[in-house]
Amino acid sequence: MVKVTGMRALKIGLLVGVVSAASWAEDKPTSAGAVNIPFEGLKTFSEVYGRIQQDYVEPVPDDKLLEDAIRGMLSGLDPHSTYLDQEQYNELKVGTTGQFGGLGIEVGMENGFVKVIAPIDDTPAFHAGIKAGDLIIRLDDKPVKGMSLNDAVKMMRGEPGSPIVLTVVREGVEQPLKITITRDIIKIKSVKSRILEDGYGYLRITSFQSKTGDNVIEAIDEMKKKGALKGLVLDLRNNPGGVLNAAVAVSDAFLESGLIVYTDGRVEDAKMRFSATPNDVIGGAPMVVLINGGSASASEIVAGALQDHKRAVIMGEKTFGKGSVQTILPTSNGGAVKLTTARYYTPSGRSIQAEGITPDVPISRVKLEMAAKSEFAPIKEADLTGHLSNDKAKKGGEAKDAKDKESDKVDDTLALQDYPLNEALNLLKGINIVHKNGVKN
Repeated sequence: MVKVTGMRALKIGLLVGVVSAASWAEDKPTSAGAVNIPFEGLKTFSEVYGRIQQDYVEPVPDDKLLEDAIRGMLSGLDPHSTYLDQEQYNELKVGTTGQFGGLGIEVGMENGFVKVIAPIDDTPAFHAGIKAGDLIIRLDDKPVKGMSLNDAVKMMRGEPGSPIVLTVVREGVEQPLKITITRDIIKIKSVKSRILEDGYGYLRITSFQSKTGDNVIEAIDEMKKKGALKGLVLDLRNNPGGVLNAAVAVSDAFLESGLIVYTDGRVEDAKMRFSATPNDVIGGAPMVVLINGGSASASEIVAGALQDHKRAVIMGEKTFGKGSVQTILPTSNGGAVKLTTARYYTPSGRSIQAEGITPDVPISRVKLEMAAKSEFAPIKEADLTGHLSNDKAKKGGEAKDAKDKESDKVDDTLALQDYPLNEALNLLKGINIVHKNGVKN
């Protein structure tokens, strides 16, 4: 066994996304400190190494063998620990800027295949119909089985305008799907907002970047300029995660006090606690948080914190279940190790790892269609011959009839476009009605 003592990891970035990045510090390689070397294991390693160098069908460079050995050692730990060469490390740092080249999907590995955690909004993959949970089994004509995640990601990146064919296995679809996607420069706007109806705001976070917390505050301030907010829908669907500090900042925006999240690992630096500060940016107005199977890591931190504090109703599907933190540790050759160093826990002590967040109000993925209109309107009491009149009715019957007919018209546009969002809006309205009427449990 290898015993590491006195290790103080230089936290170049704390990652709680699947393939995401964090805030960066100076690039200095970390030192592992004192290590107990497993000589018997190293002896076996050297024997295998010598056999490859002597008997393999063709010569293999020493640096490739050693790098592959490091990759194998890390990939055997968990799906999120990996070795990054210098090029991959630089690409990871570029990802924090919110602009990079590629398809626009967050991915992980599952059973040797690339699994789509979530497509990023308004990217080529999103518009091509890639869905959370898809398994990518071929990239163009090359099988994914046997590739490392980094190699697969590298293949999916390329010159903007160049096409790639993804062969995808999707749950509920018998035959694999072939989806052609044209690469583009991916510019991620992590926060989007709009007013759904008078007083009801909508806030969509597509990923958690270093400035997402500030962007959330700015978006809410803009919505407030159009009137006081009576409720807010926070949409974290298909949000694959990102920077831990951004998840803390977003949670803090809606909480007045208390623990947001804490992390626990083997080394002291991995044990951290984050607490909320005063001032709820929407003044305690009711909230609904939308989640689904593509909501991972940082999204789950936010949903878990707001759920534990009973600050929001969590609606949708069970989340992805990534409850671990990755630390980027630069190496002396210009690369880095992305190593899982801690698990994170919600304020009540729940571990999200492999469990996810269970919604308070489950809603499956459904698509509504408008029912055919009947030629005959339903008969009401007022249509019956000789019906008893309403003794409290005011004068101006014709105007009232016109108003009644107008109120019977229902705008189903939102329900048809986004059923969960429509249900979230209805729930916010219901909460406000209950509060207005002073109904108590």
